[in-house]
Amino acid sequence: MTESTQKKYHLADFAEIPGTACPCGTARRAFADVSEFPGTLHVTEISEDAELHYHKKLTETYYFLECGSDAQMQLDDEIIPVHAGMAVVIPPGVRHRALGSMKIINIVFPKFDPADEWVD
Repeated sequence: MTESTQKKYHLADFAEIPGTACPCGTARRAFADVSEFPGTLHVTEISEDAELHYHKKLTETYYFLECGSDAQMQLDDEIIPVHAGMAVVIPPGVRHRALGSMKIINIVFPKFDPADEWVD
């Protein structure tokens, strides 16, 4: 869980944050309860059957930690190859999904809201 300390910083141990099912696979989400941070930070393990979806309010930034050699992202009608060390900013309204198994860091602004996940 996200841990608030008596100090002015906040820690998250992703090994202790339970995974939550999402259209991409399984997300571990941190810092939703930190008022000083205007977003959330997720570590997401993306499954082979990730669903095409979009957000009306959220901007997501995917940073690819681990990818297979054939990993791709669908962004609206375009499919682009991706690899570890790349990042992509996905503004509101862009339909997206990962193609292939991968592990990402997802930085979400404003704070993640599960009611803002729209699957086609």
